[in-house]
Amino acid sequence: MCSAPYNPSDWSGGFQMDDQQQHQAPVYYGQQDMNFASYDYGAGSQPQPQQQQQQFYGAGHQPYQPQPTAVFDPYANHPAYSGQMFVPSSIGSASGGPPGDKGPSSGGDNFEDEPPLLEELGINFDHITQKTLMVLNPLKQADMEAVKDTDLAGPLVFCLAFGGALLLTGKLHFGYIYGIGVTGCLALYMLLNMMNTTTVQLTSVMSTLGYCLLPMCLLSLMAVVVSLRSLAGIILTSLTVAWCAYSSSKLFVNALSMDHQRLLVAYPCALVYGVFALLTVF
Repeated sequence: MCSAPYNPSDWSGGFQMDDQQQHQAPVYYGQQDMNFASYDYGAGSQPQPQQQQQQFYGAGHQPYQPQPTAVFDPYANHPAYSGQMFVPSSIGSASGGPPGDKGPSSGGDNFEDEPPLLEELGINFDHITQKTLMVLNPLKQADMEAVKDTDLAGPLVFCLAFGGALLLTGKLHFGYIYGIGVTGCLALYMLLNMMNTTTVQLTSVMSTLGYCLLPMCLLSLMAVVVSLRSLAGIILTSLTVAWCAYSSSKLFVNALSMDHQRLLVAYPCALVYGVFALLTVF
């Protein structure tokens, strides 16, 4: 038997749709079972997100709603910065008192009444100057307030100056200077405590011996340009040792009220400064 010839128009007829059918909304199969929704995109209407979720998940299901969370703000309970931090004049006005007053709750004194930082550290340039002038001029009237000041800043400077002057002559004797100085201070401390009825402070002995080292610093500077191993150098060194011993004994006698024992105090002081003189000459 023979078959009819193939005609494309016979198959295209079943797939032809008119304009009215093309503009109809598409229908999704299984809509009743799957709860799918059909939308008319040609009409220009868009489905609402909540209605869409209810259609997909069912009418009894509530979609997830994010809960608002509290955000921690560290500056919420603190006042804003007004530009008056660390200003002393604003402290009194904030507490209800006069400007510059810290107020009753601060528990401190006024800033103007506080002593200077150097004075709190025990460094008084006025006393340092007076003690230095008393050493340079032993005949000058001693200031009792400056004599009793146990300042160690000046002695430390003079020890470093003495070592630096010896370094200019090629002698590195910083260890000897501090070793001899500590030994001499301890020996004089024990000796003065045995000779005096009142207790002598170790810092007072160290301060006096350190300040009276200033003439030895001048001698070490002269050793840079002049040889001290000659007769003139030996005489100059002896005068320097006597100068140091006289100044130190005067300070000790005035500070400890030992007027009748000055020669007994000057002799051990001369021995200590004699060792420093040997370091300078040799």
